[in-house]
Amino acid sequence: MARPPRLLAPADRAAGLRLALLMLASALTEGIGLVLLVPLLATLGQGSGGAIGTLAASIGLPLRLDLLLALFVAVVALRAVIVHVRTLAALRFEYAVLDRLRTRAWRALLHCDWRVLVGLQRSAASSLLITRIDQAGLYINQGAQALAAAVTLGGIGLAALAISPRMTLAALVAGAAVLLAFHGTRRRAALLGERLGEAYGGVHSQVGEGLDALRLHKGLGTEETAVAALAAQYAGLRHHLLAYYADLGRGQIALQAGGALVLAVLVWAALTLWRIEVALVLPMVALFARALPLLGAVQHGWATCAHSRPAVDEALALIARTEAAREEDAGSAAAPGLDRAITLDQVTVRFAASDRPALQAVSASIPARGITAIVGPSGAGKSTLADLVGGLLSPDGGTVRVDGVELAGPVRRAWRSRVAYVQQDPVLLAASLRDNLRWAAPQADDAALRDALQAASAGFALALPDGLDTRLGDGGRALSGGERQRLMLARALLRDPAVLILDEATSALDAENEAAIVTALRDLARRMAVVVIGHRGALPGIADHTIRLEQGRLV
Repeated sequence: MARPPRLLAPADRAAGLRLALLMLASALTEGIGLVLLVPLLATLGQGSGGAIGTLAASIGLPLRLDLLLALFVAVVALRAVIVHVRTLAALRFEYAVLDRLRTRAWRALLHCDWRVLVGLQRSAASSLLITRIDQAGLYINQGAQALAAAVTLGGIGLAALAISPRMTLAALVAGAAVLLAFHGTRRRAALLGERLGEAYGGVHSQVGEGLDALRLHKGLGTEETAVAALAAQYAGLRHHLLAYYADLGRGQIALQAGGALVLAVLVWAALTLWRIEVALVLPMVALFARALPLLGAVQHGWATCAHSRPAVDEALALIARTEAAREEDAGSAAAPGLDRAITLDQVTVRFAASDRPALQAVSASIPARGITAIVGPSGAGKSTLADLVGGLLSPDGGTVRVDGVELAGPVRRAWRSRVAYVQQDPVLLAASLRDNLRWAAPQADDAALRDALQAASAGFALALPDGLDTRLGDGGRALSGGERQRLMLARALLRDPAVLILDEATSALDAENEAAIVTALRDLARRMAVVVIGHRGALPGIADHTIRLEQGRLV
C-alpha cells in the first residue's frame, strides 16, 4: 500500500516558522507585561519587588509609577499588534495547506487510473473533497491554537519563574498532572472521530443516492421514506458530535474546578508556609489566572486534533491510493492513426470487486469506418470493452492495437485524444450553450460550433432564444432528454475523433429523437469508427458489424 503523504509539505515550512516566531513574540510580550506588575506594586508600597525590583535597579530602570504604567501600556499594545498579525498568519497558513491538499486530492482523482476510479464510491470522493479536508482544516486550526497557547504558557512560566521559582515549580507539576489525567478524554475523542467519519460517509452516500433517485421517489410516492432515511443518518451524526462535545465539556468543568483548587492551595502555601510577600503573590495569582484558560485551550486543541485526526488520516490515505494509481502521462507520445481497424486479441479484464473476469479471452475487430454495435445483456462486459477501445482501460491479458500499434503506456493516454464518448446520462453545465460545447474544444469558433450542431442533428439549438448564448440551466433541464443527448453528440464531434463511442446513448429517447441521432450517425460513419453500446433500440439495428457478449465472453 502506498505511503500516505504528509499533511504539511516542504513549502509550508517557511510559513510555519514565521507563525512559530510570532507565537513566541506574543508569549514573551505577555510575560513581560505580567512581570511589570511586580515593580508597579512595589511603587505603591506593596513590598520590595523581590528579584524583579533588584533587576530593575541594576539596569537603571527607575521605579516610577508614570514610567512603569507607560511601559505597561506599550507592551500590551505591542502584544495586541503581534496577536493580530499572528491570527492572520495562522489563517493564511491554514488556507494555504487546505487549498494545496484539496487541489492535490482533485488532481489525484482526475489522473487516477480508470480501473481504480470505477471501484471508488462517489460518496467517498465527495466526502474527501469536502468533509474530510474541511476536518483537516479544523485539525490545523486547533493544532495551531493549542501550540500558541502552549507557547504562551511557556512565556508565562518564564515570567513566573522570575518572580517565584517555588510557586512556579509547584504549578508546573500540577499542570503536567492535569494534562496526564486527560489522556483518556483524548483517546475517547479519537474513537468518536472515527465514528464521526463513518457517520459523515453515511450522510454523503444517502444524499447522493437520494438526489440520483428524485424521480423514482416521486414516482413511487416514497418521499417521506427518503426524508426519514436521511434524518436517521443526520441523527447518528449529531449523536456522535454531541457525545464528543459533552465529553469535552465535562473535561473543561473538571479543569476549571481543579485549577481553582490548585491555585487556592498554592496561594495558601505561599502566604502561610513559604512566607512570600504579597507583592510577589499577587502577580503570581494574575499569572496563574491567565495560565488556567491557556491550559484549557491546550487540552481543548489537543482533544480536537485527536478527534479530527481519523478524518485527516483517511483523506491522506485516499490521496495516496489514487496517486499510486496515477496514469502514465502521454508525454511526447503521438496518438496512432486509424486507417484500418482496432483489433482486440485475447483480451481479459478483471476487477478486484468481482469474482469473475469482466472480459475473458475476447478477440474482435472494429473497422476504421462504419458502425459497430456491442450488444449483450446487462453485465456482459459491453462498457468494459468500450473502455478498452477508448483507451480508458488496459487489459490484464491480451492486447489492444490500433492499426497494429499497441495501446499501452503513454500511447494509450495519447490515443484518448482521438476518442469521443457520449454516455447514457447527459452531462451539461449550468452555463451557456457555447460554453457547454467548448468544453470539448476550448479554441473552437462559432462557425465550428454551428457545424458540429448540424452534424449532430442538433440544429434546433441555433433557434434557442439567445442562440449560442442561451443559458442551459442546471444540467440542461430546460431541454428534453433527446435534445440534451444531441448536444452531447455535437460536443463530442468538436474533438474531430477517430472513434465515437455511444454508451446506451438512445436507450431513454423517443422515436423522433432516436431517428435524428440515427441520421447523424449514418453520415458520421463514413469518416470515423462509430461504436454503439446497447441491447435494444434502433442503433444496434443499423450497425454494419456486431460484437455480441455474454458473461464477458464473445458469442
